Amino acid sequence: MIANNIFKAIADFCQNVLFAPFDGIRSMDNWWVQNTVSWILVLLGFIGFFYWMGELNKHNKAGEE
Repeated sequence: MIANNIFKAIADFCQNVLFAPFDGIRSMDNWWVQNTVSWILVLLGFIGFFYWMGELNKHNKAGEE
């Protein structure tokens, strides 16, 4: 019974607290504001990808010497 309440509390927290800003964005009529979050996440993904590829390149070069 306690485990069930913990999972319900986590679900309630996620739905009512963490996703509340996205509910506000979803109800807007401006397409540009709605898609800004998506573009920011795509940009962060590319930055992380290129950073990781640079670190792998450094690691590979250090192993060859």
